[in-house]
Amino acid sequence: MSPLKLLGAIVLAFLLVGCGRVQPVMNVEDTPVTYNLQSKQVKMAIMQAASNRGWIVEEVSPNELNAKLHVRSHYAEIKIPFNDKFYSILYLNSENLRASDGTIHRNYNRWINNLNVDIKRQLAVTASAQ
Repeated sequence: MSPLKLLGAIVLAFLLVGCGRVQPVMNVEDTPVTYNLQSKQVKMAIMQAASNRGWIVEEVSPNELNAKLHVRSHYAEIKIPFNDKFYSILYLNSENLRASDGTIHRNYNRWINNLNVDIKRQLAVTASAQ
């Protein structure tokens, strides 16, 4: 391989790696609560799952929670509307996560995915305890 092609391949690889840090913002919308639970139980399951992941949760209204996460110099804030049938996890605000034009650092999406998995797990635990 010629040195010019090798240099071009290296530059392209660095560009691809750099672009991989920013992804479209992940919103979890209208996820069904597949268990026969009351709205209070859904709220408690969401609060428990979020707290276990380090989110600071506050109740905004009877069917809406806000959660904030501080990780080193990064900050994220989300809204979690819910009822006994569905819940969502929606982006509100962030700092130091490269958020712009509907994109954000991939770590935010990982945090949201982990939270969603934990909420589903906590809902199952709550349902099995009935």
